[in-house]
Amino acid sequence: MTRKIALITGASRGLGKSAALHLAAQGVDIIGTYHSAESEAQAVIAQVQALGGRAAMLQLDVSQSAGFDGFVGQVGALLKEVFAQDHFNFLINNAGIGAHASFAETTEAQFDQLVAIHLKAPFFLTQKLLPLISDSGRIINISSGLARFSLPGYAAYASMKGAIEVLSRYQAKELGPRGITVNTLAPGAIATDFGGGAVRDNTDVNAMVANNTALGRVGLPDDIGGAISSLLADGSNWITGQRIEASGGMFL
Repeated sequence: MTRKIALITGASRGLGKSAALHLAAQGVDIIGTYHSAESEAQAVIAQVQALGGRAAMLQLDVSQSAGFDGFVGQVGALLKEVFAQDHFNFLINNAGIGAHASFAETTEAQFDQLVAIHLKAPFFLTQKLLPLISDSGRIINISSGLARFSLPGYAAYASMKGAIEVLSRYQAKELGPRGITVNTLAPGAIATDFGGGAVRDNTDVNAMVANNTALGRVGLPDDIGGAISSLLADGSNWITGQRIEASGGMFL
């Protein structure tokens, strides 16, 4: 039986790494990207292999769309050489950065960087990868709980995620004839190094989140990796064009 393949951007750490390992445990092979931490990427390959899967990592700076054509060529070659296939099944647009600045103090440079990474990259990278995505494949775009609730300091970041949620619905509509589903997964506050690690390392922030979450704690990477793998499991193939929030019930 041919194993399915997932391409995950930003798979060397955090939520992308967790998604890779959860999917590998379900028998899915992994193509991941990393920005600069090659040693961390290699460690993820080893962990996937320990779970009985195959994995490869490619360097990609998602803020540089001029490099997307070359990256797509690399993916195509990798599929043939390593996985003996022409297509992959799942795309998870996960790579991103945190940014915290009040609306009044957000600079154009900060805004433009967020556009490039969180909106332009998922739009055009997905577009260019379409010929390599199998019919009846699945796409997950990562949004944020901040697109539903508002916390000062995230106006620009959350605006990008709101745009991604709209884009996902359009992708679901336009790719539906190929049987491709598209959904957004919106994490709540997660204890990672994202955005400087405040949720993980700042006890006041951690307590604030826990006190405003129905399940009484902050999220962990495995909470999101598990949610992603669930959305890509066989029983979820009738879900498309939806926003699924995995926040433990934050700010209900």
